[in-house]
Amino acid sequence: MALIPDPAPLSTVVALVGADSDELLTGLADLPALVALSLRDADPATAAHLVTSVSLPYVVHDADPLVHVGAAWVELYEERATLGSLEAEIDELLSLFASGEAVMPDYYLVAGPEAIEGTWRHWWLGALAHHAPSRVLPVEASGTAVRARLRALPASRPWPEPSSWLPRVQFDIPDRVGLRDQPGAA
Repeated sequence: MALIPDPAPLSTVVALVGADSDELLTGLADLPALVALSLRDADPATAAHLVTSVSLPYVVHDADPLVHVGAAWVELYEERATLGSLEAEIDELLSLFASGEAVMPDYYLVAGPEAIEGTWRHWWLGALAHHAPSRVLPVEASGTAVRARLRALPASRPWPEPSSWLPRVQFDIPDRVGLRDQPGAA
């Protein structure tokens, strides 16, 4: 019996990453039109199913589908892994996206970016943000700041299809990503 993939989410999906999200998610429980889910330890298919089953306008969760790709990218640039590891993680994730077993969030809220270790900061605010700058948003790691950011999510173009940019993410070099697109950049 073949599995039928879950439909696309009906909600605007926000992944809360960075600082410890448990307290921040709990602080969102009283907001109307929003469900906050702690899914960090869920497998991608379970997280995708729960996210796509929400019918409220917003779902905020802490299950980042890109976490393994991000970790492989960080390890590559910290010289703790090879390009092959990153490529394997990308292939696996693209397969999960294609089958509906993973869902790309509409937005990433990066809580407490000043406290994120060097190369990880470059992943969130460089390599990832480079592909949809208005979809990766730094925010202070406080309930008040997260609530304010959720009330003012910017309208912007959606994420490009992950298969169009993930296979080339190894070229998004820490401290350099985005510079090649600016006039006068080397």
